[in-house]
Amino acid sequence: MKRLRITLIAIIVIAGLLAPLNYSQVKWAQTGFNFLNVSSDARASALGDAVNSLSGYSGALFHNPAGMAEIPTLLSSTFSINKWIADIQYLSLSVMVSPFDGEYGVVGISLQSVDYGDVQGTMVWNNEKGFIDTEVMNPVALAFGIGYAKAISDRFSVGGQVRFAYQSLGKSIVPDGSLYKTKQNVADAVAFDFGTLFKTGIKSLAFGMSVRNFSKEVKFEEEGFQLPLIFTVGISANLFDFIDFPGPEQSLLLSFDSTHPRSHPEQIKIGAEYQFMKVLSLRGGFISGNSEDDVTFGLGLSSAGLGISSVNFEFDYSYTPFGVFDNVQMFTARFSL
Repeated sequence: MKRLRITLIAIIVIAGLLAPLNYSQVKWAQTGFNFLNVSSDARASALGDAVNSLSGYSGALFHNPAGMAEIPTLLSSTFSINKWIADIQYLSLSVMVSPFDGEYGVVGISLQSVDYGDVQGTMVWNNEKGFIDTEVMNPVALAFGIGYAKAISDRFSVGGQVRFAYQSLGKSIVPDGSLYKTKQNVADAVAFDFGTLFKTGIKSLAFGMSVRNFSKEVKFEEEGFQLPLIFTVGISANLFDFIDFPGPEQSLLLSFDSTHPRSHPEQIKIGAEYQFMKVLSLRGGFISGNSEDDVTFGLGLSSAGLGISSVNFEFDYSYTPFGVFDNVQMFTARFSL
């Protein structure tokens, strides 16, 4: 009976991971506010963003809200910097509180901001170039969220988040009859994230599902668009749980995610993390279907394994070769007590 249960779970999970490949199609430029899907967490990035089934993870609000249901401390916070391509910089912050040992759930807040740098504005003009320069603009994007997660049992957790997203793309000067008028390019939206996480009871094998960026249509001008809705299913396990591995405390996490985005073809994401004595972590990841940034690397340092204080500090770093765009580096600091 136990073997049959394991076989059935494996079939269901593999089918879920591979299902998107059966209906892959070309999907481009169907969404806006795509900054919501850019990872700023260094650990997640180093794992190829294959973190949908990880529990007790302080960056869960940006991936699967159910993952924060088992935060092992009263307070956990994360701050990340993402040095993106073209001098674009992403900042993210999350703070989670688990009062009464999580008996009534975990509450979290998240904040994302994007600095696109300075952009030279232009407008159509009747000259040799066909345009003239206007003022220098500084487009920005922001998202603020409030989330909640609860462990329904020792195996099953649920979570959700409501986010307010805002984007300002500066001013533009457009024709208005024989004159010109100035228009502010600003839009906002309310988005919803949902997630579940299930521990199978077979060692550390866990299964997660999430839906992110669910919202109604948004308009900047005349044409409407939707946020980058994404469905994700994932599975993960510590491989060392299945073998007798002697020596100091070590773990080897292997995780798989399958995503079905609204705005581009489906992807398989794979992540691996080797951890030694809860102090040093070495990570790597792979994302299918990305031509420039399909391989990721990273490492992490934590004070948890040192046992010198009840306050834990962590530092994560990730490096992603980005082809013609050079590389992307992310830095994350975590604090918990």
